[in-house]
Amino acid sequence: MADGVLTPAIRRWVSLPVALRIAVVYVAARVVTTLFLMAAAGESTSLSRFGASPGIDDFVLGWDAQWYWYVAENGYPTELPITESGDVAENGWAFMPVFAYAAKVLGLAFGSWGAGALAIALVAGYLACLALHRLLRDRIGGSAAMWAVVFFASGPLAAMFQVGYAESLFVLLLLVSLDLVARRRYGWLYLLIPVMGFTRPGILAFALYLGLIGIMRWLRRRQDPLPAREVVHIVALGALATAVGFSWQGLAAIATGEPNAYLATELAWRRNWGMGTESFLPFDGFVQAAQFWFAQWGMPGWVGLIALVLLVVGAAYALLRARAVRAIGVDLRLWSASYLLYLLAVFFPQSSTFRLLMPLTPLWGAVAVPRSRWYRLTVLGLCLLAQWAWIHFMYGLGQTYWQVP
Repeated sequence: MADGVLTPAIRRWVSLPVALRIAVVYVAARVVTTLFLMAAAGESTSLSRFGASPGIDDFVLGWDAQWYWYVAENGYPTELPITESGDVAENGWAFMPVFAYAAKVLGLAFGSWGAGALAIALVAGYLACLALHRLLRDRIGGSAAMWAVVFFASGPLAAMFQVGYAESLFVLLLLVSLDLVARRRYGWLYLLIPVMGFTRPGILAFALYLGLIGIMRWLRRRQDPLPAREVVHIVALGALATAVGFSWQGLAAIATGEPNAYLATELAWRRNWGMGTESFLPFDGFVQAAQFWFAQWGMPGWVGLIALVLLVVGAAYALLRARAVRAIGVDLRLWSASYLLYLLAVFFPQSSTFRLLMPLTPLWGAVAVPRSRWYRLTVLGLCLLAQWAWIHFMYGLGQTYWQVP
């Protein structure tokens, strides 16, 4: 009987335009996130980074949003700040300019940088939902694609749609770019790649992805013809993404007169965890972190290294063999592998690493593939639970080192 009651409602829901259905999902998800943020503000104390009784606007402008605002108002330093110990201190060169200055321009209409940043994050989040549905619908079906949107909009990191971070804008640009590559419409990518590259770090992963796409297309050229025109586009776009990825280091070096200005700036954040920061070595961050974190938990460092190896092997197995992951297509699996390899090479894992997983958004498609209603409702419940936990720890109880979004 319940099915008989629900079926007409479901039919009416499915008959609505996709953009409207996604808007309803997105608005509902934002209401839930707002309630979570209000609850976090209510539990914040003087021990929190935000102090007692902050407003939601304090959360919007908190953490990295302060750096984006500072860049928008003051620009980038031409002389690197130095700590008392003689090391390079945290500074604006760690934050890309697109989001910072776009929020400043839009904020002129709303009266503040924070309002502009919030507007960009919100709108980009909705458009990213549309882009995700478009990217997935022909791969896993319209229903599963809609559920992927539900999980994305309500997921553990959904607070990023309502604070002054560049994540939702970057994910929007990324999903559109992945869709363009899949549809072999390369023209717009010559514009999107530089914008994406100057929105937040990660464009080098896209360069690797394009290289892997080129290799895959070449190996399959008998079954899937690879015209010379497409070869030129893939190579040129890969070269452009690589150049953009390294250009920020060059700009920082020119502006400051310090060849390693950008890397020294990034390593300044790692110094807070007591790690050696004399030079950057690929993959060293995860190796150091595996030993560091397991030592904090009272276990030998070698246990952390074994756990790291198992994590890498498990991720590789899932991308290669898991049926649900395979359903989203080899190209999205290649992107996921490229980005995970990029993270493994350049980042030191800590609480912010969860936020850095947002570019893996296409994998929500794999989560949505199983069709059981109870399974999907359970996943949604877990998403909301994890979202509250994230907001509770990072905003309600947020502390300088251990609870950083």
